[in-house]
Amino acid sequence: MESASLSDIRNEIKNLSPADLQAIVLRLAKFKKENKELVSYLLYEANDEITFIQNCKNELDVVFSLINKHSHLYVKKSLRKATRIVSQYIKFAGTAKVEIELLIYFCQKMKADGFHRYHNTVIRNIYLRQRTKIEKVLQSLHEDLQYDYQEALEEL
Repeated sequence: MESASLSDIRNEIKNLSPADLQAIVLRLAKFKKENKELVSYLLYEANDEITFIQNCKNELDVVFSLINKHSHLYVKKSLRKATRIVSQYIKFAGTAKVEIELLIYFCQKMKADGFHRYHNTVIRNIYLRQRTKIEKVLQSLHEDLQYDYQEALEEL
């Protein structure tokens, strides 16, 4: 099936009645868990970034507390799961502030648990990749925010 362009979809949405639009959004939310989570984020959490960031950090705390530290394999799997969660929340929020807050928190958790010192290449690369993402996002922020987050990055 050929999908329409975003501008075509936008124009078609303008022509829909509110009831039809509501039905389409609800149907879209039924199809995938990620769509449902995005709709619930937009409806309930998009207006309060601080609470959203705190909820994300709490979920990351839970994920990090469940990591089995006795095997590199389980550590890698759990860290990948945590990066997927962080990436999903970053995608939902779509702002650089949320992105850098969550990435810095992820790296701080890795450092606090000692994962950044592992001699395992994959685990080390996960940490370094997140630091690289932080550095890229840092360039797009306002100078005052850059300074604040640069200090946090240097601690990592």
